[in-house]
Amino acid sequence: MHREPLSCLAFVSACVTCGMVAWSGVTLTLPLAAAFPAFWSLAPNRRTAAMVSAGYFLAASHGLPQGVATYFRADLWLGLALWLAASSAFVLVHALLWSPRTGWVTAARYVFAMLVTALPPIGILGWAHPITAAGVLFPGLGWIGLIAMAAGLALMTTRYRPAAIVTLGSLWLWSAACGTTQYLDHEWRGVDLKLGKHLGRNRSLQWHRDLFNRVNSISEPGDRVVVLPESALGLWTPTVERLWREKLRGLDITVLAGAAIVDADGYDNVMVSMSATQARIIYRERMPVPVSMWRPWAKWAGQQGGARADMFGNPVVEIAGSRIAPLICYEQLIVWPVLQSMRHSPDRIVLIGNGWWTEGTNIVAIQRSSAEAWSRLFAVPITISFNS
Repeated sequence: MHREPLSCLAFVSACVTCGMVAWSGVTLTLPLAAAFPAFWSLAPNRRTAAMVSAGYFLAASHGLPQGVATYFRADLWLGLALWLAASSAFVLVHALLWSPRTGWVTAARYVFAMLVTALPPIGILGWAHPITAAGVLFPGLGWIGLIAMAAGLALMTTRYRPAAIVTLGSLWLWSAACGTTQYLDHEWRGVDLKLGKHLGRNRSLQWHRDLFNRVNSISEPGDRVVVLPESALGLWTPTVERLWREKLRGLDITVLAGAAIVDADGYDNVMVSMSATQARIIYRERMPVPVSMWRPWAKWAGQQGGARADMFGNPVVEIAGSRIAPLICYEQLIVWPVLQSMRHSPDRIVLIGNGWWTEGTNIVAIQRSSAEAWSRLFAVPITISFNS
């Protein structure tokens, strides 16, 4: 009589644990996300499958309510509302694609769910995707490793689950024994700042002079590129451009930094390249944070001011003789931007973020661990710069 509620509670509890541990911000724990498709496929009914999916996603993104409340300076209830809204797409897809049938039908449905939650439009909210664990289990194998991970996740939904568990578990143990080495390039230096919400809001020239002095003091002989966080330059203007070019005169380095370009319709969140000879916008963010930055519905309501999404633009740019895959903030949490960039075989990944609003959460740690996993999978050096 009470078997079904107890079974549902057990499945949901297991998935909550799975989501919490896998997405704790530690790269090595990411493979635990591979347990999710097993629990999803073993759910006795569609309602339990939906609850299992909700438990996994909500646990994986549990820092979101506090982060949202901090960003909007609002009550925690707003954060909870957006947290639930963000999970709805993931839960809906997995609930609809769940089937009481077993075998390859379930595997095919899960593969479809993986694709739908990785690619736009659903993939815009595609946090905590289990495929990210490919970088831990199949380091250096690139697209072959990605396919192998997808196959392993699909097998977790079939009667071959024990073989998949043994295989993936063995690879996990091997990876733990070898260590999750991060591919670094010491000629590219990422600078972390701890300026909180004040970063980018000081528009004085003295601020830029102080920031340059910091760059100059941190850079070492042999550095070719120094990377500063998202929003480090504030508003990008001709005056700011001239100041930085003047300051960099005589120095053989390039500075990459985040900035914003504002016009009457909204703004672009960009990455700027600066040297003594030129300064230019090299990247416009493909996917700003939904709701807080990217609000495509605002135009329909006659509102302005949101960030634009250059959704499939400039996945790879050339800087200082290298082809880089640039990713800004939210793009590090979802799958398709990095895969779009990897299709163009970049020489390195450059990540910038401004995580002041995530204080007290593990969101920045998750961004870093996710990025490091992709770096390991494709054996591409990575440079990271965050403000906190």
